[in-house]
Amino acid sequence: MKFISWNVNGLRACVNKNFREVFEEMEADFFCVQETKLQEGQIELELPGYYQYWNYAEKKGYSGTAV
Repeated sequence: MKFISWNVNGLRACVNKNFREVFEEMEADFFCVQETKLQEGQIELELPGYYQYWNYAEKKGYSGTAV
């Protein structure tokens, strides 16, 4: 089983770079991201084959996590 933990320091910016390509190359069973800096509804991220669990930041620009 493969677990990945990645501090993205802003997921929206990371997605606009090469997040999806790196995500797919890693072929993780569990993928965790920290410092998403998102609030609910700020991103649509479809990752087929994965369930998503989000802990959104309470204040804009603050940390959040996702598994």
